[in-house]
Amino acid sequence: MKIVVMEPLGVPEEKVNALAAPLIAAGHEFVYYAAKEPDQAKLLDRVRDADIIMLANQPLSAEIINGCPKLQMLSVAFTGVDHVALDACRERGITVCNAAGYSTNAVAELTFGLAISVIRNIVPCDARCRKAGTKDGLVGFELFGKTFGVVGTGAIGCKVAKLALAFGCRVLAYSRTVKQELLDAGVHYVSLPELLAEADFVSLHVPLTAATKGLINADALAQMKPTAVLLNTARGPVVDSAALADALNAGRLAGAGVDVFETEPPIAKEHPLCGAKNTVLTPHVAFASREALETRAEIVFANIEKYLAGEPQNLVK
Repeated sequence: MKIVVMEPLGVPEEKVNALAAPLIAAGHEFVYYAAKEPDQAKLLDRVRDADIIMLANQPLSAEIINGCPKLQMLSVAFTGVDHVALDACRERGITVCNAAGYSTNAVAELTFGLAISVIRNIVPCDARCRKAGTKDGLVGFELFGKTFGVVGTGAIGCKVAKLALAFGCRVLAYSRTVKQELLDAGVHYVSLPELLAEADFVSLHVPLTAATKGLINADALAQMKPTAVLLNTARGPVVDSAALADALNAGRLAGAGVDVFETEPPIAKEHPLCGAKNTVLTPHVAFASREALETRAEIVFANIEKYLAGEPQNLVK
């Protein structure tokens, strides 16, 4: 089998080589590309003869997939797979496996990093301090005692809910599936309108699907308190960015912490959130801790080994 890693995995190449060694020893051809290739024709040249492709968050179109006649399996070094043309994979019978669970701690921690950065004005405080300024006008507020709403209680949402409890928050949750462990911990499941109306923080942890695209639109934002903060470490299109910017600039929302956008960063300077008030933006970095990236690499190589052994894991339906 020819195995092609079409883009870097965010770990040292020595780590990649060590993980690939058993596959090479078993007689498989292994090719690793240490830089992204945005040109689609050149990307196809990279992967055309692959039996197995490993990728991270670079989009993989139906044209590329269908241009690989030998392709049998994709090992996606990501939890979400909305950047992969899954319909083309299903039509071809191509197995798709993801790296579910690798970034749970990393994303949950950055969620609170964004929250605290917004409510304690850390970014403007840093700028003020570097100009010999004081705290005047930059006194924020606390997480403790506030109502924290979690939209989506998969692995990351569960972790965020538990951390919010540890901060002393009352925690509300909205999700398709109720988790008994959260109920036992004191989390209350409510409808989405109730969560939006009551929460001081609304934190998004849902995958991007037809049902969640635009979930937080102008109408949803209008249901939130003007003192509330929106946090998005899920997927960019879950939120209507223009509507969010309008709400922030009009004072209908107190702040936002955003790590994900409609496209992968870099985002344009003209993006509506770049000029929005009381907003902390990060370039899709929530998943990217050193520990998470190493775990991710281990998972995606294990996915290939399991697939070759006839026991595929982390299957994407």
